[in-house]
Amino acid sequence: MKKKCDLSTKFAVCINNNEYPASLELHKIYRFLPDKDAALDGDLRIIDESGEDYLFPSEWFSVIDIPNNAKKKTILQTY
Repeated sequence: MKKKCDLSTKFAVCINNNEYPASLELHKIYRFLPDKDAALDGDLRIIDESGEDYLFPSEWFSVIDIPNNAKKKTILQTY
């Protein structure tokens, strides 16, 4: 069964991986999940290559906006 694309998916580029170079790739674009509690603590819930999500400090990322057609292709490639 095909998964529906969620075009509201958010993306961020890693701008600091000093503390977790094995987990985060500098300048890589990551999907992230909205998480109000994490945001209150200054964190982003980042989805890694395994599909699992982890909390990282939001200042390690720059939130970016990409066109919907690029979001659709990016999201489909991960399923």
